[in-house]
Amino acid sequence: MADAASAGGADAPVANRGAITACVILAVIMQALDTTIANVALPYIQGSVSASADQINWVLTSYIVAAAIMTPPSGFLSNRFGRKRVLLTAIAGFVVASILCGIAQSLLEIVGFRLLQGLFGAALVPLSQGILLDIYTHEERGSAMALFGVSVMVGPVLGPVMGGWLTENLSWRWVFYINLPIGILAFAGIVAFVTETKANMQARLDWLGFGTLSVAIGALQLFLDRGEQLDWFASGEIMIWALVCASATYLFLVHTFTAPPQSSFVNPRMFLDRNFAVSMFFIFIVGVTYLASLALMTPYLQTLMGYPVMTAGIVMGPRGLGTMVCMFIVGRLIGRVDTRILLSLGLGLTAWAMYEMTGWTPDVSQWTIVWVGFVQGAGLGFLFVPLTTVAFSTLPAHMRGDGTGLYNLSRNIGSSAGIAYVTALLSDNVQINHENIGAYVTPFNRAFDDPAVHDNLNPLLASGRAALDEIITHQATIIAYIDDFKFMMLLTLVAMPLVLLLRRPASPAPTDHAVVME
Repeated sequence: MADAASAGGADAPVANRGAITACVILAVIMQALDTTIANVALPYIQGSVSASADQINWVLTSYIVAAAIMTPPSGFLSNRFGRKRVLLTAIAGFVVASILCGIAQSLLEIVGFRLLQGLFGAALVPLSQGILLDIYTHEERGSAMALFGVSVMVGPVLGPVMGGWLTENLSWRWVFYINLPIGILAFAGIVAFVTETKANMQARLDWLGFGTLSVAIGALQLFLDRGEQLDWFASGEIMIWALVCASATYLFLVHTFTAPPQSSFVNPRMFLDRNFAVSMFFIFIVGVTYLASLALMTPYLQTLMGYPVMTAGIVMGPRGLGTMVCMFIVGRLIGRVDTRILLSLGLGLTAWAMYEMTGWTPDVSQWTIVWVGFVQGAGLGFLFVPLTTVAFSTLPAHMRGDGTGLYNLSRNIGSSAGIAYVTALLSDNVQINHENIGAYVTPFNRAFDDPAVHDNLNPLLASGRAALDEIITHQATIIAYIDDFKFMMLLTLVAMPLVLLLRRPASPAPTDHAVVME
């Protein structure tokens, strides 16, 4: 697990602190960008390697699965071998895997190299955060974690835009080559300025706990990523992933609750902490509402509204700006304002943004998209830092390393589950709405008596039926998006009363900001 939380923090100014911060932030941005930058290039990669639509999705799935599996043991690796050494290995491996992805000539090659990218990239975010926590004093950590959160959020916002520009103007291969200069700068800076932590060669990994958890996470990710493509439980493959996930989860839980807590991969006693347990649910909701809505907005703008990829990225940019601005504001409010009030404000802003989106049609103005996106981003800014404060404020210090890993894992699973669910809900509702609207399209509908309608949309003619089907599908899709936005709004509202379950820290301190926001 990430060791960030165990850092004592800097008691005196650290030399070259600005350079260290810039280098680790570069490493975080490189990894965060790669989670979404390849999405736009998928159709081009598909044609280049002659893959089917089902096969090309493994380019994304392999990366997500590998990163999810390798995130929890990153703290153990840094404790065993030294944080600087592991971080440099992760950067070097990530860059090399990126170059290999760029020169890949077949689907098998690119999927394998993306798997390597995920394995090496998983450690970049938690270890970079650990370094930031070490070089900043307790009083400065609020602002440091706000800066760190902004760097993590750069990926979902800028990834699609950069991916689209690079693909259109250069080649899809540059989506991966772009990591080379960033990685070289980060690697050189860390070599020059970061000091090594003490390695504990006696540390031992609970292989059974790690193995069963890894299998469960991998099977769950495959279940979520491929479920919509294969019609969920109508597919034998999906049934297999579900059974593997359930079996591995059962074995992990049995092992965790029967093994000695000090030797278990995850200490179950941390879930007795009410703040931590409730915060795990909250960060899951954040993953669902933010990244799932982001995944919906790109096709909404490009498919329904006909925006070019660059225009879509520009109008979505203020969402990230809202997050950045409010993260820095909240970083200064922590310790002065009850974190439960900040959380409630963040949830309220998120629900308001979703409510506004339930009234959208493809005729909505760009200004509306901009200000609603800013509000939603502001809501996220008011959630991240206060939520981490509450989550770790009452958790014993020796459990925080495990806690940050599980907290991060909960957000990742929330993102995957949210994207999978809203995508499936969108697909199902398009079909349902199409059927409901189509029921009114018959030759006996008096609306067809209008000559203008009859000439262009005559259901008795093949051309008329095709035109009608296109219009109905368009309208059904609009309603389906509204249903998705409504679901996320209701989910946010349902989560709001749970703020009352959180206990106010006796003495809020910026040291409690430690969390892996990957």
